[in-house]
Amino acid sequence: MEGEIVRYGSFPAIICMICFSFLNGVVSEVYTVGDENGWNSEVDYASWSEKYNFTVGDVLEFRYSRGQHNAYEVTESAYRTCETSSGVLGKYESGEDKVELNESKKYWFVCNVSGHCLRGMRFGVDVKETTIHLDPIPSPNSACTNRVYFYLPLTWFLHYCVSWFAIIYFVVPSFMSYTCLCMHIHLVIS
Repeated sequence: MEGEIVRYGSFPAIICMICFSFLNGVVSEVYTVGDENGWNSEVDYASWSEKYNFTVGDVLEFRYSRGQHNAYEVTESAYRTCETSSGVLGKYESGEDKVELNESKKYWFVCNVSGHCLRGMRFGVDVKETTIHLDPIPSPNSACTNRVYFYLPLTWFLHYCVSWFAIIYFVVPSFMSYTCLCMHIHLVIS
């Protein structure tokens, strides 16, 4: 009986390792706004933000001299007018601010120090849902060298793994116990 407990006890760990091995490369990224230049008035942030593909869970890190700059998350209207009397969604003023992009949407950021936004210290990022890229298995007769990617939302993939984990961990042992019990009853009756 102890051997069965160990076998069932280690089985969930194996299933978890298999499920999470598929997540290799699907992690959040931390992006320093402006890269090595940081958050200052000498960077073209529109070009900077277009270099990257932002996904849910990524983090924007604003590095700047405290008191000389700040970072405000704003509505699109406040971004376009550089007017922050309304439309401010978040204020960051520490000089080492980290903003988690936790929704699939368009985010807008400005520096609220007088004149900085109008001189270009503003940008928007379009955050997409996290996806897993799976390469299809080519057929033996395929001469095509182009890659085609299938995109699977991370939430769907995790739901799939957890569902199978629950079935295998809870249902299979119960079914096995029930089957063994029925066999035992059948042998006793016979």
